[in-house]
Amino acid sequence: MITWFIIGVTAVISYVAFQNHELANKLQFNAAQIIHRKEYYRLISHAFIHANWPHLVVNMMVLYFFGRNIEYYFKLEFGKHTSTAYFLLLYFGGILASNIWSLIKNKNNYYYNAVGASGAVSAVLFATIFFQPWEPLYLFAILPIPGILFAFGYLFYSYQMSKKQKDNVAHDAHFLGAVFGFVFPILLKPELFDRFIDNLFSFL
Repeated sequence: MITWFIIGVTAVISYVAFQNHELANKLQFNAAQIIHRKEYYRLISHAFIHANWPHLVVNMMVLYFFGRNIEYYFKLEFGKHTSTAYFLLLYFGGILASNIWSLIKNKNNYYYNAVGASGAVSAVLFATIFFQPWEPLYLFAILPIPGILFAFGYLFYSYQMSKKQKDNVAHDAHFLGAVFGFVFPILLKPELFDRFIDNLFSFL
């Protein structure tokens, strides 16, 4: 499964970066380095390193649970032969889309750095919600919340926290990655939006 492959690669690179701070510095997202020194690889490489073990474990757990769902839905909708390619487009597209605003906002700030796959994982999560909007998600692994309600809450929280900028979390990346993940299936197959609307109002 492609989900397992991404988890494995991310875990190995993150582990090496934990031991090698020089490597971590070279791989992390830094908009100024990308723009002015043309280190474009950072647009992708930052998603394969993490700040610490909890950061890595949480991201990979979410990817594990929801990545498998997306693999299933993509095979169902697009066929076995193209589903892997579409999954990779979703994941790497989520990495790129999630950092557009940070790239613009911090293009001259050499002190702004970011790491982690949260933007891509948000894309996978929201693509899952798109296919099954009423499937419950478990907040803190305990409290069941319908996916579509979780989605609204997640976007509202990410937007508000992004404006406040009171912590070291890239909330804008979470927001943009989530939006990309929701829109991505529609870009591949526009008629899926009609099915989403049908699923959304299926309880009526």
